[in-house]
Amino acid sequence: MATTTVPQVVNRGGGFLVTSNKAEDVFTPADVNSDQRLIGQTAAEFVAKEIVPLIPDLEKHKEGLMAQALKKAGEIGLLSAGIPEAYGGSELDKIAITVLTEKISTYASFAVALGGTTGIGSIPIVYFGTEEQKKKYLPKIATGELLSAYCLSEPQAGSDALAARTRAVLSPDGKSWILNGQKMWITNGGFADLFIVFAKVDGEKFSAFIVERGTPGFSLGAEENKMGIRGSSTVPLFFENAPVPKENLLHEVGRGHIVAFNTLNAGRHTLGVSCLGGSKRALEDSSKYAKERTAFGKPLAEFGLIKAKLGEMTIRTYALESMIYRTAGMIEAAVSASGAEKVKQAMQVLEEYAIESSISKVMGSETLDFCVDEGVQIFGGYGYHEDYPMARAYRDSRINRIFEGTNEINRMLIIQMLMKRAMGGVLPLIPAAKKVAEELLSGPGFEETPAGAFAEEERSLAQAKKVFLLAAGAAVEKFRERLTDQQEIVASLSNVVMDIYAIESSLRRAQKSAGSGGQAAATMADVTRAFTYDAMDHIEKEARTALAGTAAGDTLTTQLAALRRLAKHAPVDTIAIRRRVADAVLAQDRYPFEGR
Repeated sequence: MATTTVPQVVNRGGGFLVTSNKAEDVFTPADVNSDQRLIGQTAAEFVAKEIVPLIPDLEKHKEGLMAQALKKAGEIGLLSAGIPEAYGGSELDKIAITVLTEKISTYASFAVALGGTTGIGSIPIVYFGTEEQKKKYLPKIATGELLSAYCLSEPQAGSDALAARTRAVLSPDGKSWILNGQKMWITNGGFADLFIVFAKVDGEKFSAFIVERGTPGFSLGAEENKMGIRGSSTVPLFFENAPVPKENLLHEVGRGHIVAFNTLNAGRHTLGVSCLGGSKRALEDSSKYAKERTAFGKPLAEFGLIKAKLGEMTIRTYALESMIYRTAGMIEAAVSASGAEKVKQAMQVLEEYAIESSISKVMGSETLDFCVDEGVQIFGGYGYHEDYPMARAYRDSRINRIFEGTNEINRMLIIQMLMKRAMGGVLPLIPAAKKVAEELLSGPGFEETPAGAFAEEERSLAQAKKVFLLAAGAAVEKFRERLTDQQEIVASLSNVVMDIYAIESSLRRAQKSAGSGGQAAATMADVTRAFTYDAMDHIEKEARTALAGTAAGDTLTTQLAALRRLAKHAPVDTIAIRRRVADAVLAQDRYPFEGR
């Protein structure tokens, strides 16, 4: 795969906040090669032919049907993407996996089930399993002979996973771990053959285990009656003196948090990818319906407020897609080893880009929620009816803000990880913040003014980074190690970080596309301008909230004056832009930048 080589100074996780890059340094959907597109096409065709016709029965939990569908996917290689070739997998690169995941997401319940076995259900074995564990389980997971599940949450331990109460003790003969406890919300639990279970050895040392179906003392509860993703299996698990072979310990005793959190780092980006696919589907369905449905003698698609919705759905989806593929490109570019070393390095790379993965998860889930909500509104009363696609899409979307760590937890993590990197000297955030403070005290400078077609957006991006450094610097100076206790301030700072990443990813993609010319490039430029304009308003508001929660009196007055100066941006006719973007969608009845 020809992945753009990114300079190391830019390519550090979180580095986008303190460095500048070029358009050619950023991976975009246009850089996806033909082989990777073919994999996506295969996945899309499989879902259309084999899964979509089953949706009514899958939604009713027809016995064994989802497991059969997954096994059929395994027969054509769709379950082997993340498994090394040495263990029967196809070992696809990160870009190919991203394309495949996006195309699978047409039906959310199937995407959740597939991700449950090929993603978080197998990653722990791929990254942390012994050679014997890998040889025993991975080839069968790759073909679908074995289906897997990830078991972390408990009735009293959701986001606070380390508060788990499930216990494991070594048996008197030293041959087995004896598990006692309960797990909740286990995806694929009703039909999985393998379970990655987290428990505390001797009630203290958080550890991971591979548990096989049929283990004595291990039982399943009834299927949960869920609001959405009804076609997926979600059950509680119970362990009552369940013996697990000693050799089924994953990694090391007391190191289960390493297994759990690295697995979630991988899962968060993947979840964002699934949300991207869902957002595109909601836009497509909404566009088609808006052209078919008439009101007051003309199609809905001709009304300005409907066009505004279609335009905004496209703008947010474009920003999300730009971030998703940029992150995938950075992850892939950073993995240079092969064989066993590649697996080890991949784990380190996922940790390196944990910030960007959390951004993908939060932005992805919230973009999809916006798109399906607007989709329901465009469909009107029919959007509320189960015979039409938006009702199910609306219900299915809501879980994504809870999956893989709630969005609140991920907002906290984004800033915590940035601060950890800053304090460790990995990212020069502290010197950058001091430089911005000095610059603001010295008054307006004479910096080089950006030029070119995206000069205003380039200037806004540079100023947005200074806004973050201003607000974050003030918060860190006041609260220091107690900043994590100021969750509202942390959340506002996190929102600024996410908008900056979205602006830069969107802008670099538009600049990269501009050379190709044509209507698509012009529409992409429109989308980028509208997103940047609105994002700067969001950034100013969130930074103002953070500063007001940090300072008071003359200090706050001075900081807010500096904020107004930094956040100032030229007006843009976003009404006209959204109309033009909507027209581009309606002309094709789909997201207008596919593969661009």
